[in-house]
Amino acid sequence: MSQGPLMPKATAVWLVENTSLAFEQIADFCKLHPLEVKGIADGEVAAGIKGLDPITTGQLTRDEIEKAQKSPSYRLKVAVSKVKLPEVKRTTKGPRYTPLSRRQDRPNAILWLLRNHPELKDAQIIRLVGTTKSTIQQIRERTHWNSSSLQPMDPVTLGLCTQIDLDFEVQRAAKDRPAAVAGEAGASLLPAEVSTAEAEPELEDHRPAGREERLDADSVFAKLKGMRRTDEDDED
Repeated sequence: MSQGPLMPKATAVWLVENTSLAFEQIADFCKLHPLEVKGIADGEVAAGIKGLDPITTGQLTRDEIEKAQKSPSYRLKVAVSKVKLPEVKRTTKGPRYTPLSRRQDRPNAILWLLRNHPELKDAQIIRLVGTTKSTIQQIRERTHWNSSSLQPMDPVTLGLCTQIDLDFEVQRAAKDRPAAVAGEAGASLLPAEVSTAEAEPELEDHRPAGREERLDADSVFAKLKGMRRTDEDDED
């Protein structure tokens, strides 16, 4: 799909008033509906809009218009600019730009990030809401001039950043954070099914007699033998 003019309705008004182009040709060039162009010609649409000359703005040439007037099936083409503008490279350095109407909400967003995502670094918070490191430190230490009135608010809801940017920074912070050591976590609670289970009755000890039982039996037999010898001596 080709690119249309900068001000389509104003350009359509000028073409309707100053050329004999068909409605379909104007609609195709200005990316409008043919009925809308017809409404412009009838004065029902775009009332009060001043026509914009596409020749003066360099969007059309006079030869292109004359060629289209001679052939109703011809489609107008936007003139190619001979001046090449340098590409604007997007820079990622520095804090994110925040509109003036939303800058007053930045401290609330910083407080929300510090409470809900303490793993985020100061540089990540700066990228998300466009603040400074000193402001983050003041809010963290409760030395901010408006600290008593701050309320934590989601920066996504405030429009300071997108949910995709927030999720990306949170995942990035989670990867950089070292894994927690099991010993440092302390003792964990037992599952409910284990802690609420009834204690099993103790089993009776059916272990075989040990050395002590054998020693007791030998001593009993020794006493019996001693008693028999005593009885025999008495009879003699």
